Amino acid sequence: KQEAEKLLADVREDYSFWCCDGRIFKNMRDLMVGLASMSADTFSYHLNHAKNDFSKWVREVIEDEELAGDLENSTSQREAARNVNARYSYLVKKSS
Repeated sequence: KQEAEKLLADVREDYSFWCCDGRIFKNMRDLMVGLASMSADTFSYHLNHAKNDFSKWVREVIEDEELAGDLENSTSQREAARNVNARYSYLVKKSS
Protein backbone atom coordinates (compact mmCIF):
# COMPACT_ATOMS: atom_id res chain seq x y z
CA LYS A 1 0.00 0.00 0.00
CA GLN A 2 2.78 2.46 0.90
CA GLU A 3 4.66 1.68 -2.31
CA ALA A 4 1.52 2.31 -4.39
CA GLU A 5 0.89 5.63 -2.62
CA LYS A 6 4.51 6.66 -3.24
CA LEU A 7 4.24 5.86 -6.96
CA LEU A 8 0.99 7.84 -7.25
CA ALA A 9 2.20 10.89 -5.32
CA ASP A 10 3.15 14.25 -6.80
CA VAL A 11 6.84 14.62 -7.55
CA ARG A 12 8.81 17.64 -6.35
CA GLU A 13 8.01 20.65 -8.50
CA ASP A 14 11.53 20.82 -9.96
CA TYR A 15 11.17 17.19 -11.11
CA SER A 16 7.91 17.76 -12.99
CA PHE A 17 7.67 16.63 -16.62
CA TRP A 18 7.63 19.67 -18.87
CA CYS A 19 5.75 18.74 -22.02
CA CYS A 20 6.69 20.58 -25.21
CA ASP A 21 3.08 21.78 -25.56
CA GLY A 22 3.36 23.70 -22.29
CA ARG A 23 1.63 21.25 -19.98
CA ILE A 24 3.35 20.14 -16.80
CA PHE A 25 2.91 16.65 -15.35
CA LYS A 26 3.52 16.24 -11.64
CA ASN A 27 2.31 12.67 -11.15
CA MET A 28 1.26 9.49 -12.91
CA ARG A 29 -2.35 10.68 -13.23
CA ASP A 30 -1.21 13.83 -15.06
CA LEU A 31 0.81 11.66 -17.44
CA MET A 32 -2.18 9.39 -18.02
CA VAL A 33 -4.49 12.31 -18.84
CA GLY A 34 -1.80 14.01 -20.92
CA LEU A 35 -1.06 10.96 -23.05
CA ALA A 36 -4.76 10.52 -23.78
CA SER A 37 -5.18 14.10 -24.97
CA MET A 38 -1.86 15.29 -26.46
CA SER A 39 -1.39 15.73 -30.18
CA ALA A 40 0.49 13.17 -32.23
CA ASP A 41 3.22 15.76 -32.83
CA THR A 42 3.68 16.33 -29.11
CA PHE A 43 3.80 12.58 -28.48
CA SER A 44 6.38 11.99 -31.21
CA TYR A 45 8.51 14.87 -29.90
CA HIS A 46 8.87 13.05 -26.58
CA LEU A 47 8.93 9.47 -27.89
CA ASN A 48 10.78 8.71 -31.10
CA HIS A 49 13.66 6.60 -32.39
CA ALA A 50 16.18 8.75 -30.50
CA LYS A 51 14.51 9.05 -27.09
CA ASN A 52 11.64 8.11 -24.81
CA ASP A 53 11.13 10.98 -22.38
CA PHE A 54 8.08 9.34 -20.78
CA SER A 55 9.86 6.11 -19.87
CA LYS A 56 12.91 8.03 -18.65
CA TRP A 57 10.82 10.30 -16.39
CA VAL A 58 8.83 7.39 -14.97
CA ARG A 59 12.02 5.42 -14.28
CA GLU A 60 14.16 8.24 -12.88
CA VAL A 61 11.60 10.44 -11.12
CA ILE A 62 8.51 8.40 -10.27
CA GLU A 63 10.76 5.35 -9.82
CA ASP A 64 8.27 2.85 -11.26
CA GLU A 65 10.44 0.35 -13.08
CA GLU A 66 7.47 -1.74 -14.24
CA LEU A 67 5.68 1.16 -15.94
CA ALA A 68 8.96 2.51 -17.33
CA GLY A 69 9.55 -0.86 -19.02
CA ASP A 70 6.03 -0.91 -20.41
CA LEU A 71 6.49 2.60 -21.81
CA GLU A 72 9.85 1.65 -23.28
CA ASN A 73 8.13 -1.11 -25.25
CA SER A 74 5.16 1.02 -26.33
CA THR A 75 5.01 1.47 -30.08
CA SER A 76 2.14 3.96 -30.26
CA GLN A 77 0.51 6.75 -28.32
CA ARG A 78 -2.57 4.59 -27.76
CA GLU A 79 -0.45 1.76 -26.32
CA ALA A 80 1.50 4.14 -24.06
CA ALA A 81 -1.73 5.67 -22.77
CA ARG A 82 -3.23 2.22 -22.20
CA ASN A 83 -0.13 1.11 -20.26
CA VAL A 84 -0.20 4.15 -17.98
CA ASN A 85 -3.95 3.81 -17.48
CA ALA A 86 -3.64 0.14 -16.50
CA ARG A 87 -0.76 0.77 -14.08
CA TYR A 88 -2.52 3.77 -12.55
CA SER A 89 -5.75 1.80 -12.02
CA TYR A 90 -3.82 -1.09 -10.45
CA LEU A 91 -1.97 1.24 -8.05
CA VAL A 92 -5.13 3.11 -7.05
CA LYS A 93 -6.78 -0.20 -6.10
CA LYS A 94 -3.68 -1.33 -4.24
CA SER A 95 -3.46 1.92 -2.28
CA SER A 96 -7.08 1.89 -1.06
